[in-house]
Amino acid sequence: MDFRHLGRSGLMVSEISYGNWITHGSQVEEEQATACVRAALELGITTFDTADVYAGTRAEAVLGRALAGQPREGLEIFTKVYWPTGDGPNDRGLSRKHIMESINGSLRRLQTDYVDLYQAHRFDYATPLEETMEAFADVVHSGKALYIGVSEWKASEIRAGYELARELHIPLVSSQPQYSMLWRVIEAEVVPTCEELGVGQIVWSPIAQGVLTGKYLPGQAPPAGSRATDDKSGADFIARWLSDEVLPRVQKPVPLADQAGLTMAQLAVAWVLQNPNVSSAIVGATRPEQLADNVKASGVKLDADLLKAIDEVLDPIIERDPGKTESPPRRP
Repeated sequence: MDFRHLGRSGLMVSEISYGNWITHGSQVEEEQATACVRAALELGITTFDTADVYAGTRAEAVLGRALAGQPREGLEIFTKVYWPTGDGPNDRGLSRKHIMESINGSLRRLQTDYVDLYQAHRFDYATPLEETMEAFADVVHSGKALYIGVSEWKASEIRAGYELARELHIPLVSSQPQYSMLWRVIEAEVVPTCEELGVGQIVWSPIAQGVLTGKYLPGQAPPAGSRATDDKSGADFIARWLSDEVLPRVQKPVPLADQAGLTMAQLAVAWVLQNPNVSSAIVGATRPEQLADNVKASGVKLDADLLKAIDEVLDPIIERDPGKTESPPRRP
């Protein structure tokens, strides 16, 4: 496993990190989730990403139990705050109240005194940014988080948050966007802004939620046990990735992966890691063997001809503004 700095900070992270969105506490039983975490550790992954909202807070608790007993100084544990974790009007967003209560809940579930990175899971249009960043500053200054980051913020929002963080003497070091060979919207504005500011990308869905493995074939039923057959996957996954437009395109890089001696999943993960602004790529798993395949992308260098060929066959989504498709509507 290779390691990279998180942005321009001194924190080193494994360039492939383990995330438990849609798996722990939901898609797989805890015994299997624990087996995946142990496999990740054995394969050299030290960076683990979760969020309080995943599986209604259960994902954090499962991860905390799975990591119990591991030397804390050898781990980088990331979590997030924003989405609802309860029914009350203050159980959501980036208000000072919600941040302060959420960090305590996350630490309790994760069975740790601090997280290495605490991330704003979305931009909160209903709360003044100054209030949010001052609350994050208090979390950092109290020792409950070492660094802060954001997830799915637009370039202008990242810049504004970064400037406030500097004034408050706290390290805003990361952005966590969706990024893959198919979905490249961060390249237009987010990446250049983050390169300027020294903010690193921790990218999610580098395999496009499993579609870039090539296992979903045009005109054929999804494989048994795949995400597409899980009733928790949702219509958005099917509409976005399992369309007659996307699936034929996804088959085109398969010969390129074969020529490079990689599986399609390895090619997809290695591709995002070619971007120098990417600090880590988050992968998930329902079985340990999936991780064993994915981590082989660590350290892989793709030559310029292969990268050009991928661009030519995939016709990726590059220019759409993620703030228009990923950010929540403004609350009154």
